[in-house]
Amino acid sequence: MPEAASNSSATNKPFPVLAKTFTPEDETALRESLKRCSPSTFEAAVQFRKTGNPEHVPAVVIGVIERFVEPDLRTKLKDADDDLRLIEDLGIDSLTMMEIVILVEETLQLSINNEELRNLRTVGDVKTFMDCKLRGLPLPKPTKFLPIEHIGSVMPIQPPFLFLNEASISSAGANGKYKITGQEFFLQGHFKDNPVMPASIMLEALGQLAVLYLLEAGISEPGKAVNPQTIFFTGCEGVRAHRVCKPGDILTLSIKPKRMKMPLAVFEGAIRVGQEKTVIAEEITLTFGFMDAPATPSPEPTGSGPSTPTAPDLAPDSPPLKAAVSA
Repeated sequence: MPEAASNSSATNKPFPVLAKTFTPEDETALRESLKRCSPSTFEAAVQFRKTGNPEHVPAVVIGVIERFVEPDLRTKLKDADDDLRLIEDLGIDSLTMMEIVILVEETLQLSINNEELRNLRTVGDVKTFMDCKLRGLPLPKPTKFLPIEHIGSVMPIQPPFLFLNEASISSAGANGKYKITGQEFFLQGHFKDNPVMPASIMLEALGQLAVLYLLEAGISEPGKAVNPQTIFFTGCEGVRAHRVCKPGDILTLSIKPKRMKMPLAVFEGAIRVGQEKTVIAEEITLTFGFMDAPATPSPEPTGSGPSTPTAPDLAPDSPPLKAAVSA
């Protein structure tokens, strides 16, 4: 499992969560601050201020974000997808993010260091950040977003049998998306004049996301890395299919590691379309092995010429990439 990101003592210092006296004047001021937010946001803020219970904080934070999001994008936020990206999906720029932080600080009577905001890329990152700060826990490593080009370069599975268009990896697990185009080879006979995504293929997509997690954020040993040529499917338990999926549907996949000890890795997985539950798998088991990790190249000396840019979303400890293949 990936370790928590290193933090300064200030970063690890928890927010004060002890309940304070909450006067009618405080409530009036809070109502004025949140007058452009939903009533549920105000109520959650009142409960936090009265009790100090951190369980009310996510509703406050999401409600404040909603206040600054364009009206036509608020439906996305209401779905509460943790993998929603603040910039790309919700249109929140750096200035708007500062407005959000200021209002959250005012509402919850907290102080947030601007440096700590740099790794907040998704709604899930924001929730995790606030929860860790309130409980005094170390902050996890930031979410990594992997485009199809990177996925294709590291995965042993390749098109036309690769069912991930994009993915993100965090300390808690992985999320991915796959759009059923209608051009998939297996839809030609499944079924006649009624193309339906096979449930077995949806399970394959979940398994592929688990493979990607192993390669990008899985367990490791000193001098060793997970060998992509040794990852194989061994079993699946507690599977239920709840929805028929057809061309045009976008599958949102998620996996979470349950147990990982070489040679076995066990995950739980789920797929939804929008907010509709589609497939659940209580356990997906993979087998894997290690290989010698290639030596990390020495950094290029300063002033030796322009360096090759690196992908900003990839962590420096990612496994080495194989040659990219044309999808």
